[in-house]
Amino acid sequence: MRFAVKLEECTRVMKAVLALSVIAMTALVAGCGGGGDSSSSSNNNNNNNNNNNSAPSQQPIAANAPNTVAVTVDRGVANIINIPTISVTVCAPNSTTNCTTIDHVLLDTGSFGLRVVNSALGSLANSLPIQQATAGGQLVECTHFADGFSWGTTRTATVKISGEVANNIPIQVIGDLPDSTIPGGCVNGAAENTAQSLGANGIIGIGVAPVDCGAACSVQGNVAQFSNYYACPNGANCTRTLAETSKQVANPVPKFAVDNNGVIVQMAPISSSGAVSATGTVVFGIGTQSNNGNAAATTYTTDASGDLVNSQFNGTKTSAFMDSGSNAYFFQDDSLVLCGGSLSAFYCPSSPQQRTVSLVGANGATGAATISIVSAQTLLSNQSNFVFNNLGGQIGSLTAFDLGLPFFFGRYVYFGMDKRASGGQAPFVAF
Repeated sequence: MRFAVKLEECTRVMKAVLALSVIAMTALVAGCGGGGDSSSSSNNNNNNNNNNNSAPSQQPIAANAPNTVAVTVDRGVANIINIPTISVTVCAPNSTTNCTTIDHVLLDTGSFGLRVVNSALGSLANSLPIQQATAGGQLVECTHFADGFSWGTTRTATVKISGEVANNIPIQVIGDLPDSTIPGGCVNGAAENTAQSLGANGIIGIGVAPVDCGAACSVQGNVAQFSNYYACPNGANCTRTLAETSKQVANPVPKFAVDNNGVIVQMAPISSSGAVSATGTVVFGIGTQSNNGNAAATTYTTDASGDLVNSQFNGTKTSAFMDSGSNAYFFQDDSLVLCGGSLSAFYCPSSPQQRTVSLVGANGATGAATISIVSAQTLLSNQSNFVFNNLGGQIGSLTAFDLGLPFFFGRYVYFGMDKRASGGQAPFVAF
């Protein structure tokens, strides 16, 4: 979840989140069902459209295999547009029975690890051991977004998604400590410690990095400037602290037994005028089962955060990334007219527009993504629709090119986990 703009248009809220900590910190590691046959699935790459002058039209496979989970995009828990969600089961460590299944967890390819709102866990929270900071006291995380922040302890839990299991990994429990414990250095806008304020019951980050902070939090010299972890003796007097990678909130995918080298996000195509809801499938593993072969037209290796840092837009070098947790395309383009009022962060061109970003991978692979932008005011005029494939805007001084959820509709988008620490593959994205 990279970018966040919150606004209201009648009963609907538009929000995409920028976890500043994810961008700044993981960089240091390196220096929401269509039809289909689950047996043929990912090998069907028709209409992938790297240069999509026509809308992509791939259909997701059925989410009926153990390495698949259904994705839903609808009004969700807080009437937020373009929020893809899945169901995640959280269990006490080493338990197969003391579990709870949480629905409407935001599917986010732009962050890493599971964060669950405390109220969604119910009594199970009492069975999840709180991690202890090496410096002493509870280990607590502050996650910054562009419009706010979340605050909560890191705990050990077993995470199950469909038939995949990540045993005893660190997760964040959001909102389980009193507001009085929040240090001033964490406060960044409004607290987003409830499902209503966050827009989901949690966030499941399945991007390319194995943990959410890496060297920015695990190397002492980086802690004072970059760490988003705090040591809270007796649950209070919280101070920024070192967090070893083994204690950082962990991406569950690399912890799966077999299908641990990547994910494929498959979203059904939708109309250019929007839709009430949409469906899709996440397939775990790439090339590990009969339903998850890599049939992408182009594979681009990325930096540790999943970014294509040498891409080009309008003749200028930019960093591009594919982020299902952003509810629109976000990029700077002065030739596109911005809307007014509560929609002021979004584009309102007088007619539909196309823009192309040239993608360049660290492996030298090149390609392009052509996107369509329609006036946010026009799209939102249909009060029933909560799903759009052509919504765009800009955020402050952002110079990167965020291929948010609209990019995923009608495509198979692949995310290869960063396995370099164990001598394996470099992180990559593909479509």
